[in-house]
Amino acid sequence: METRNIIAAISLSAAVIILYTLFFAPPPVSQENLVEKNKTEQNSDAPSLDQKENVLEISREQALSESERIQFENQSIIGSISLKGAAIDDLTFKEYNVVLNSNEKVNLLAPRNSKEGYLIESGFITTDKNVEIPNSNSIWSVSGNSKLTAQSPINLTWANDQGITFEKEISIDDKFLFTVKQRVINSTNNKYDFYSYGQIIRNEAPEITNFYILHEGLVATLDDELIEEDYDDIEEKKFTRTAQKGWLGIGDKYWITSLIPPKGMEFKTTFDYKNKFRANFVSTEPLELNSNSSIEDRMQIIVAAKRVDVIDGYAESLKIDKFDLTIDWGFLYFITKPLFFGIDYFFKLLGNYGLAIIAITICIRLAFFPLANFSFRSMAKMKALTPEMTRLKELHKDDKMKLQQAMMALYKKEKVNPMSGCLPILVQIPVFFALYKVLFVTIEMRHMPFYGWIQDLSERDPTSLFNLFGLLPYDVPSFLVIGAWPIAMGISMFVQMKLNPAPTDPMQAKIFMFFPLFLTVILAPFPAGLVIYWTVNNILTMAQQVFIMKRTTVKTVT
Repeated sequence: METRNIIAAISLSAAVIILYTLFFAPPPVSQENLVEKNKTEQNSDAPSLDQKENVLEISREQALSESERIQFENQSIIGSISLKGAAIDDLTFKEYNVVLNSNEKVNLLAPRNSKEGYLIESGFITTDKNVEIPNSNSIWSVSGNSKLTAQSPINLTWANDQGITFEKEISIDDKFLFTVKQRVINSTNNKYDFYSYGQIIRNEAPEITNFYILHEGLVATLDDELIEEDYDDIEEKKFTRTAQKGWLGIGDKYWITSLIPPKGMEFKTTFDYKNKFRANFVSTEPLELNSNSSIEDRMQIIVAAKRVDVIDGYAESLKIDKFDLTIDWGFLYFITKPLFFGIDYFFKLLGNYGLAIIAITICIRLAFFPLANFSFRSMAKMKALTPEMTRLKELHKDDKMKLQQAMMALYKKEKVNPMSGCLPILVQIPVFFALYKVLFVTIEMRHMPFYGWIQDLSERDPTSLFNLFGLLPYDVPSFLVIGAWPIAMGISMFVQMKLNPAPTDPMQAKIFMFFPLFLTVILAPFPAGLVIYWTVNNILTMAQQVFIMKRTTVKTVT
């Protein structure tokens, strides 16, 4: 009995520590040896993308008006491409609002000369300093079609005075994919070497959630290895790696801006900070431009909402290795992603993500039904044995050795495992965190309602006990926002604990009685969808436990 209580206390304490880590612990520091490895793999032969640029603190709208633009639009995005630098620097998601019940759409990209500048550029560079190449100030001209849609690509042209012409053909699909075919035409008798590049520039780090379980910042998969670098890490140390395949980008909680280099080309990826954050690639082997000839390549750009079907669809159709990891599924990937697909299936069936969470909760309970039955039978027997254990403690109160022997004999006789009562707690913890991860990182549940006052399952229950759930006409501080669903969860947890055998030690009993209140406060800021899961799970657990306890009897001989 004492051992079971200790194991249960350790399990609950571990859960509390992990919860604390999720919300209050600082993010980890990059490992020094990884930085050293990156430094040794730098390629000094490729040309540099360094260029002096001035950033003006003007509004996004002012910055957009300062250059001629080509508009683009499809079913999912709308924006424009600046003819100055041929940069994709204006993009808005048509299907996503900034906040719930707002008509303001999410703007992701912005021109380089605005404070929130965030843009993508591509092209060719060379080590020959005598060759003039287009840069961020070069003005491109449009040939033919003047609006980019899913049915009509655009063609941009820029030529120097040395007989070299640069061309770009940019197309988009009906979602979030840009395809850039770029060409260099040499009309001279000279020979040149060019390197292909793509670059994402972000003037400043955005406001991030800063949760330990979610990465927001610079990200890549290079030769099957996932690379994640935080903004503050890149401010301190540059990252460089050469790879044969992969992708790179900058990821927010719900959005990704990414580059997919041309296939079959070795490239060097660099993440750095020089008054702005940059994620770029440069080919390591030059493309030889012979006299009176041309060279070309093709790269893809994905600026997307991190919808699972979209990200997985691009990963499969474009054969992008591990592109699905743009969504931060975490180390419990093997649980989180199948859990999402289960919830999504029930959503399509029931039409509400809250109902889908309840349905997946029932499925989880059914999956663990045999294990829970075994555990609850043992707990019921333990509770039935309480009078006999009390008698043995009185009988052997002066001899702990004989008491232990008598207890073990009793457990063996009744076929009771005192530690089996901890199994439901241990089993639920990974599923709990996997579901939390799904609710926290997937955009599918963003701004999705349940019933009543829950308008967004990905956010906390907005009601509070301290203003009687909105009946009193005042707002409460955020730390006092303890809503109706968290309270229901706490009550269900309290009732569930009352069904279990009470610790014989008075101090342990008080600690266990305190846990429902403590976890109610801790879990109040969690997504409402997760609290709904935990509450329904508690109710189903209690129903199963009561059923088992009524069917379990123990006959003891005094």
